[in-house]
Amino acid sequence: MSNNLVTVVAIDGPSASGKSTVARRTAQALGWIYVDSGALYRGMTWKALREGVDSARPENVVALVPRLQWEFIEEQRAIRFTIDGEDPGQQLRSELVREAVSDIAAVPEVRAFIVGELRKMADFGSLVMEGRDIGSVVFPDTPFKFYLHANPEERARRRAAELAQAEGRGDVEDVLNSLTRRDQKDSGRKIAPLQIPLGARVIDSTHLGIEEVVALILGELRRAGVAP
Repeated sequence: MSNNLVTVVAIDGPSASGKSTVARRTAQALGWIYVDSGALYRGMTWKALREGVDSARPENVVALVPRLQWEFIEEQRAIRFTIDGEDPGQQLRSELVREAVSDIAAVPEVRAFIVGELRKMADFGSLVMEGRDIGSVVFPDTPFKFYLHANPEERARRRAAELAQAEGRGDVEDVLNSLTRRDQKDSGRKIAPLQIPLGARVIDSTHLGIEEVVALILGELRRAGVAP
């Protein structure tokens, strides 16, 4: 999506491919708004767990969706949200949420609601949005699509390091098993499966640092005339 007022850069990829940090730093370099689409799915999962909804029972999840009151706020050039007046904060990164979010995200009614909310975020201005279906479903018409990936072992190492820093623990083998389960669920779901969007530039970040990946993206945006 690109016009005289709003441009959307879509950065997709599997868990721990580096897309969150890359998207955030790309947005900072451009002065645009960063959007973590996965946070909305984690928010729905967090709320479902809080309400005692069984994530394995889609009909219960569907019943929850229209009951929730979401508010989206731009803060420091990023979008954050509250649900029913409460900011879930770091609870979005809890192990319980991480393990249940793929089931919640596979519910068609959840995806339809969240895709609609993500599209509305263009009202805030030009965006760098990361996720798993931004270039394929949310903003399929944007000419600025990137797909990041890395080999599973490197992704597991990165995520384990993040967990060790945040939670004081992070076993690479356990993380690899968790990422493998998540990849299978994300790629195998019937609605908006994880895939390389049509026309996306694929970047293998296995042996690249964050700044190198950001530089590749900014270089392509400069060539297109949308970045300084």
